[in-house]
This record gives sequence, C-alpha cells and structure tokens, in this order.
Amino acid sequence: MPPNSLQKEMSQVKPNIDLGENYADNLHVDVLIVGAGFSGVYLLHKLRGAGFKVKIFEAGTAFGGTWRWNCYPGARVDSDLPVYELSLPEVWKNWTWKERFPGWQELQDYFDYCDHKLDLHKDTAFNTVVTEAQFDKKTGLWNVKTADGRHCFAKYLLPCVGFAAKRYIPDWPGLETFEGEIHHSSFWPVDDVDVAGKRAAVIGTGSTGVQITQEWAKSAKELTVFQRTPNLCIHMAQRNVPMKEQNNKKVIYDELFKKRETGFGGFTFTFVEKKGDEFTEEEANAFMETLWTNGDFSFWVGTFADIYENMKTNKMAYDFWRKKVWERVKDPKTAELLAPEVPPHPWGCKRPSLEQDYYEQFNKPNVHLVSVKNNPIVRVEPKGVVTADGKLHEVDVIAVATGFDAVTGSMINMNLHDAQGHHLKDLWKDGARTYLGLSIHGFPNMFYTYGPQAPTAFSNGPTLIEIQSNWIVEVIQQMEKNNVKYIEAKEEAQNEWADHVRELADKTLFPLADSWYMGANVPGKKREMTCYLKGVPAYKQTIREKLEEGLKGYELVKN
Repeated sequence: MPPNSLQKEMSQVKPNIDLGENYADNLHVDVLIVGAGFSGVYLLHKLRGAGFKVKIFEAGTAFGGTWRWNCYPGARVDSDLPVYELSLPEVWKNWTWKERFPGWQELQDYFDYCDHKLDLHKDTAFNTVVTEAQFDKKTGLWNVKTADGRHCFAKYLLPCVGFAAKRYIPDWPGLETFEGEIHHSSFWPVDDVDVAGKRAAVIGTGSTGVQITQEWAKSAKELTVFQRTPNLCIHMAQRNVPMKEQNNKKVIYDELFKKRETGFGGFTFTFVEKKGDEFTEEEANAFMETLWTNGDFSFWVGTFADIYENMKTNKMAYDFWRKKVWERVKDPKTAELLAPEVPPHPWGCKRPSLEQDYYEQFNKPNVHLVSVKNNPIVRVEPKGVVTADGKLHEVDVIAVATGFDAVTGSMINMNLHDAQGHHLKDLWKDGARTYLGLSIHGFPNMFYTYGPQAPTAFSNGPTLIEIQSNWIVEVIQQMEKNNVKYIEAKEEAQNEWADHVRELADKTLFPLADSWYMGANVPGKKREMTCYLKGVPAYKQTIREKLEEGLKGYELVKN
C-alpha cells in the first residue's frame, strides 16, 4: 500500500479469483457463517459435526478474525492462557503457547493450527466481503451478496463479525494530504512500519494506542502521543510459560473451561461478595494489592462487589490505581495528564488496558504527551497534525488508533435488510434492539455472536462465543427436527430485552462515562449501553431457560 494510502473499509480487499466450490456463484448451503474468528471456527466445526452443509465467508486471507487485521506493533490479547482459546480438546491437547498473554503472531499461529487440526479451509471462502443480505420469507432463504458479485443462498445466516470490525476514523480535514505514512491500527501493513530515526505520532490512547506507544517509543526518533482521555491501565504481569508447565496443567483444562463460564467476565475469577465499605482501609488496600499483583483483569472484574454501583468504592479503586501510576512517572505534569487527581470517569467504566511499560515511556526525552481534550486536532496537513491552538506537530508517520464503531457498527456495516427491505442502520437509528443478544425481529433464521446486548464487551471472547454458539447449534437442530421453515424473534420480546439491558446499565456507574460501551466515541451515534451488564453466568442461564421453555419469545413458522 502506498505510504499515504489510508485504508478505511474492508471492501478495499481484493476479491479472490479461486474458482472452487466455496467461491461459486449461486452457492446453496444450509448455513452461511460470516467471519472466521473464534465464532466462525467454532460454529463451522460444530455445525459440520451435526451434519449440516456450512460455509464461511471471510473478508481476510486466513482464519483469525480480528487477529488477522490487528497486527500493529505490540498487539496482544489481554486475557491470559488458557482462558483465551477454544475448549476443543482436539485443538488444545497438543497446542502450547509461549507467553501468558499471547501476541498477534502467536494468535495467528493458533488459528492456523485450528485450521490444520479441524480442516476448516475446505469450507471457507477468503477475500470474500459480504455487501448485502436479505431474507425471503417465501423461499425461507437468505440471499447474500459479495463485493465481487457472487450470491449465496442459505437457510440460516450467522454473522460472526465481532464487536470491532467497523473502524472509526475521524473526518479530520486534510487526511489525504499527509505526505508521510499513515495507517489505521487494524489495517496495518503486513510488512510493518519502520519508525527508526523518524518522527512518529500515535493518535488515541485506547488499548491499541497504548500497545503501539510501548513499541514505537523504543525506536522512533521522536514520538508524540495525542491523548483525549487517559487510559486507566492495569499492569500486565507478562511472562513466558514453559511447555512443561502448560502440559502439566492440561489435566484440569476441562475444569478450567467450565469454571470460566461461572465468572462475571468469562474468566476463572469473579467479583467477591463483599462491598467496599465492608473492608477496613488496611484490608481494602491489601486486597487491591493482591489483585494488582495478579497482573490481569481481576483488578477490573474480580474486585469489590459494588465497585460499579457505589461511587465511594469506585473512587477508592481509582485512588489506589493513581498512586501506582504516579510512582512510575517522573514528571508531575505528565503524571497528572496520565492519572489526574479528579477521575476522568468512574474507574473501569471505560475499558482499561493491560500495559507492560507504557507509563515508563513518558519518562523518555523523545516521547511527548499532547492532551487534545480541550485542544483537539483540527486538521492534518502534508507535514503533520494541527491542533486547535494552531500548532503544527510535524511527523513522518501516523498511527490512527481511534478505535471502532464498536458492538453495533460491525453488523450495520454488513448492509443487512429485514424481510421487508428495511436497512438495519435505519431500524437501529434510535438505538439497538435485539432479542437475547442473539437475534433481531424482522431477520428470521439469523443468529449472531459476540454482538449487541449480550455480555460481549464485558466478557472474555471465547467464553461467551462458545455459550452462544452451542445455543445456536441446538436451536438449528431443533428447527430442522421439527420441520420449521423459519424462526423469528417477536417484537414484544425484543423490546422487553432491549429495555432490560438499558435498565441494568442505569443501575450502574457506566452511563457516567463517555465510552465506546455507550457508543459515545462516534459522533452522531445513539448514546446507549450496548452490552448486557448482569454477567456471563446470568446471561447463560437466561438463554438456556428460553430454549428449555420452547424458545419463548420466538415465532416458529413451519413448512
């Protein structure tokens, strides 16, 4: 890609010219899966095993979903092993990781290994971008169109596009005029970007910005980090994990995979039963120190029972965190920007990142932190970035780490139409409405994973994905056994679920933060809680109950 060519959409991916069955026009299948990440891999394996004809359409070039796109410097997962992998014994039995929190290269290797062990390739079309899909109630089939003009007809459509497939790039004037190299973090060049001896900029300090900063600060001549809101990062206790240690632990893997479904966030830990005011000050500090030493998300979703309901408890956690940051940053002015005395929002109500040496980078003379909270970026010029005070920050390379139109944007971007032809974007203009975070009224025989109004953003990915996928497979099996033409969520049930999701959020501190959880990072987007906040165990119990009650809330139309 030319240095100044900023890729913005997946539709810029070149179509595949392979003429095999997976790429045939007018392809007919029982189930079409869109996306080849964890969800696509797991569902393809399970549905094929149940006897269905299944195909995957994947926009990328290989399995891995977000990990084929997120190959920017320092990209790694913030769930530790073995929680962040599929519970399939045929995969994990002979697979071993190198690090506690694997990086993108190792995650790509993992998905390649899944392909090898499960023979996924034979039923997958790569470089295939879905551009439109609509259900026909007369035929009982989905008509799915691709960017290169192909059609697929499927009884069931399963969008497995995740919560972060629609990039958000601010419409700064002059982006196209920049003379240096510029890339959004999830459209990163395969051959990487060399910043040695160059002036580099990272715009954004979410998880991606934090990870790029950690890497670029070590090699760039000058690094300027543009921060709107400080990231309240938790320290990552990264380490190499010997093969022998992993193999010895595999005797309890089945137990661990079951246990992760009992944790609020899909981890093997969860909130304690005691509230913040039930601890003495000494006990609370000792408890938080233990969580901090764990070096994982237990400080976020394994802490005080009322941390996201009680501002006093929440502030106690923030003050503890702030003290940790100030111990690591030498310059008080920089420390105040990174960890201000007045919290920018309630602790944990914007997604914290796990960092290894992020804060130490700002002690280096070549690293500069620019706050754009009250001095925003107003345009990009050939030589760099201009802020509202008129200053031109001259740079040679820009990493656009501005995140995504998260949770809802991925599905809207698929150009889905309901049976009457209405675009999902229009149906959701006043807020997302789903049933059980799995289906949408007006879209029969369509089930999605890891998307709106499920625990999604508050859950370890593979945990929730397997819970939802197992449910979907059971539903499809029931539909076929009972000669059902299509299944559709009832509008009343959908409205009740959507209201329930919002009511849960209103009882917490989360709406007080302008987060992507609330859709607040994208101008013009409806501000609402996009995810279910009662936790993974409660969610699993609820959807299982609906299944056992004869799919209550759904209309079933027989052939």
